[in-house]
Amino acid sequence: MQQRPRASNAKAWPEPTELFDKMASSLSLTAYLAFARREPLSAPIQREPRPAGTVIWLHCADPARATAMAQLGLRLAAQRGGNHQVVLSLSPGRFQSNPMPDGVILVQAPSENPADILSFLAHWRPDVGLWIGPWVRPALIFEAQRRKIPLFLIDADELGLENKRWRWLPDSLNATLPMFTQIFARNAASGFRLRKAVGNDTVVEDSGPLLEDSPALSCNESDLDELSECLKTRPVWLAARVHPDEVNLLLNAHRNTSRLSPRLLLILVPDDPANLAALRDKCQDEGWRLGCWDDGDLPEEKTQILLAENPQELGLFYRIAPITFLGSSLVAGQGGRNPLEPAALGSAILYGPGVRRHLDAYTRLAKSGAARIVKDTNTLSAALAQLMAPDKVAQMVHAGWETVSEGALVVDRIVDQVSDALDKKGER
Repeated sequence: MQQRPRASNAKAWPEPTELFDKMASSLSLTAYLAFARREPLSAPIQREPRPAGTVIWLHCADPARATAMAQLGLRLAAQRGGNHQVVLSLSPGRFQSNPMPDGVILVQAPSENPADILSFLAHWRPDVGLWIGPWVRPALIFEAQRRKIPLFLIDADELGLENKRWRWLPDSLNATLPMFTQIFARNAASGFRLRKAVGNDTVVEDSGPLLEDSPALSCNESDLDELSECLKTRPVWLAARVHPDEVNLLLNAHRNTSRLSPRLLLILVPDDPANLAALRDKCQDEGWRLGCWDDGDLPEEKTQILLAENPQELGLFYRIAPITFLGSSLVAGQGGRNPLEPAALGSAILYGPGVRRHLDAYTRLAKSGAARIVKDTNTLSAALAQLMAPDKVAQMVHAGWETVSEGALVVDRIVDQVSDALDKKGER
């Protein structure tokens, strides 16, 4: 098992008295770095070998944002080409429940003890660091900056010290921020506060919020043309990635709304294709007039529900349906599904409260007016009835487009700036 150096062997870490000569830091930061020596060492861990090539190091203080950060790192690696590896660290005691995308190495970050930090940075030898808050760790950032690793703070808003015991040293936060090469602020108000904190020492850009990446799902163009021609002006809504325990609620809402709009068609896609047979039996038992897309059926004028087995067809149905209820969100333990997929393809979003896996994306879509939460049959029925008005659904669709487009521009800007920093580092 790999051994970590003890604190007493951390010779590369400057003594507190050296800090006044090496950087113009506040007394609070100097005290913080001195206290960091008393931080308990992390439990010994077996690290996998450092991959060859350039290491893009991501640190995520909030595990809920880990997927968005991982996608950003992969986008940067793909754009630069060559041998670029993505390492994403979470603070000790924080865990990521969602699987990371392929190509991302998920690791535990060191404690704030200098021995842990030196061991971590010596092992991974990152070429660049991207950090997302809200928590800041001055000791780790200080040592990374001292090693001349370009550091970027992403989606910066309200920030604070991660270690609760040392939050009585507020000036250490302001003294840490100038160590970043560049800061991307979530909005103009955040940018204003951050510029006051860092002065002229660090570039602060009002980039906007970082969202999960969501490339537009593809579809068969001939299927799209055929289904569009078949439906013409018929009202349609989609229930996508539906959990079995949500089916009763959805069918009741469809029945209620059909009384107001008798030509309304529901496209129903289970989260697991294995559930289609039971779903078909239930709909038939309740007397619904069904079509099955995977059997080659096109909806007739009297078809009330179109069943589709494979979630891989959602790229087609998101384009067809102006309203999407995203399932696996009304039952506990499922965590919801990615709302940026329908938003990117022009569908307004309805969803339940259980969306912890994509909470940030849902929150921002809801705030912009592109998504609306529902909790039961009555609230879903009311939302569907309201969105039968074309102007109402158009407003939500437009808001979704703007949110997704804004997120794409933010990623493009960050990738360009970080890539420039890597190029400059390579020239030295």
